[in-house]
Amino acid sequence: MSGVQLLTVTGDEGEQRLDRWLKRRFPQITQGAVEKMCRTGQLRVDGARAKAADRIAPGMVVRVPPLPDAEAPARPRAAGISPADEKMIQNAVLWKDEHMIVLNKPPGLPSQGGSGQGDRHVDGLTEALKFGYKDRPKLVHRLDKDTSGLLLLARTDRVARALSETLRHRAARKIYWALVAGVPNPRQGSVKFGLMKAPGRGRGGEGEKMLCIHPAQMADNPDAKRAHTDYFTLWFLGSRLSWMALEPITGRTHQLRAHMAEIGHPILGDGKYGGSEQENQGDGWGAAIGGDISKKLHLHARSLTLEHPITRAGMTFTAPLPEHMARTWRMLDWKEGDVPADPFEKLH
Repeated sequence: MSGVQLLTVTGDEGEQRLDRWLKRRFPQITQGAVEKMCRTGQLRVDGARAKAADRIAPGMVVRVPPLPDAEAPARPRAAGISPADEKMIQNAVLWKDEHMIVLNKPPGLPSQGGSGQGDRHVDGLTEALKFGYKDRPKLVHRLDKDTSGLLLLARTDRVARALSETLRHRAARKIYWALVAGVPNPRQGSVKFGLMKAPGRGRGGEGEKMLCIHPAQMADNPDAKRAHTDYFTLWFLGSRLSWMALEPITGRTHQLRAHMAEIGHPILGDGKYGGSEQENQGDGWGAAIGGDISKKLHLHARSLTLEHPITRAGMTFTAPLPEHMARTWRMLDWKEGDVPADPFEKLH
């Protein structure tokens, strides 16, 4: 049996109904228990009796009566989601409020279901990301299955539309980190090849591969879409490997992977675009480095800068490297703090 608690509503909890606030603080409490505590005057706000539907705001003090631990029902687990997956996706949350959630998506987990993706994906795990809210959050954009890093979800349709518009009109800035074969020359530049889907759907997934189209040939390929990537070489190892910052100015399928391969520096572990099969002799092509470097894709959505869709506050999120990339960085003695967080800042 717990004792009486006096809890202050924090600023990041915002204004909300008393019952919803209480059930987020104490997931084991049922709605019926909240109603009973209000009826009997045991639950009070700033010393006064309160109703379950009363609005509370930051700074208010809520008196919570003793809660019998033995009688508290267990929190229901998200339907159809294993305990391991529920823990995994909740641990991936970097930030959340009543409007949006920011995830650090693990590599190997698809954003959505689809051809060959199976039933386990972020969209299918959103039941575990409700955190007391009625509706499941909605994906605003996607990352490739093997790409890790920052992924946005919206709690409401209104916020989803606002975030989608922000991304569509390039009001948000995304910076990826990648490990590529060779060293680009020049060390900083732009890739502006258009992209179009390769024909066919063979066993190798050709139909899911993107072809780069030279800007001068765009008019001859009506299915090609304009694509633009800025790149910056943060660090390099001889002529073998480079730590790259990549900023997609447009947002096309496989854009970063296809663009880096097109200029002769495929991303490490990218079997589809030549980053895992060819031998690397230091001339840029191929990324079969060997040794202890993981064969997983070394592409990570590192930072995201945008305006909050409701408060309009400027926000920047940073996602830690996944374990396989962190292990590579340690092996190469590269440290995250030794490079600029935003090498493209002067371009904006």
